[in-house]
Amino acid sequence: MNSELLVSDASHFRVDYEINPYMDTTIQPDTEATLAEHQAIVAAHLAAGRKVEYLPSAPQCPDMVFTANAAVVRGDRAVLGCPPPQRKAEIPYFQEWLADRGFEVIEAPYAFSGQGDALACGDLLLTGYGQRTDERMLGVLARELNYEVVPLRTVSPRWYDLDLAVGVIAPDTLAYCPQALDTLSLRTLRGLGVELIEVSAEEAARFALNLVSDGTTVTMAQGAPRLAAALRDRGLKVVELHTTELAKGGGGIRCTALTLDNPPTKQRSED
Repeated sequence: MNSELLVSDASHFRVDYEINPYMDTTIQPDTEATLAEHQAIVAAHLAAGRKVEYLPSAPQCPDMVFTANAAVVRGDRAVLGCPPPQRKAEIPYFQEWLADRGFEVIEAPYAFSGQGDALACGDLLLTGYGQRTDERMLGVLARELNYEVVPLRTVSPRWYDLDLAVGVIAPDTLAYCPQALDTLSLRTLRGLGVELIEVSAEEAARFALNLVSDGTTVTMAQGAPRLAAALRDRGLKVVELHTTELAKGGGGIRCTALTLDNPPTKQRSED
């Protein structure tokens, strides 16, 4: 789980448009500080023993550092993201990279925020919809990736992607912000039979849930001491990093890494 990741770089990161509530074109990230933040994230992945693949960013794609929106991958199949028009130019680069490495690449027929709205949790795929992902993608993901899709809906654009509202710690442990999800989604999440760690809206708004966990080490943003303490109490190693500049684009640590090692089911291999 999250032991093999695809990252890009922050060389061309800037705020050219406003497609989530965190973006403001009058507030630009500091280039050197952004590069340092991203380099620290990659270094933390490597220190945790994760394999990191790299795709250079393109100058015309200021959000390409947020690789999680590019696709969702399971086994040798990848469903591409279908992002807002401002980010469409990113997708061909990811499509080519995935295809060149032997993935069967499927184009999304509807709006889809990639892994940002599709969090693998064992054989479950926690799937956000209603903000940047069309509800019709639920059936597409279930069919193409052979997941049991768990539909979850966030309550406002503040939680424009599910990975701001829910974090997968391990297949049997999730962290979530109750205030970010609607009533039906809360009922669904609480009925999964996994351990749930509640996170305040205050900490979630600091991108606390936008984390990467391999079940042993959790790499997360600074500014969420209660969640960090709860994870350490469960015996996990927690690495807290600055994401101040990346947050100006509405992203954090999970946004900058596309997971490549979600295993396929036995059923697909027998098809």
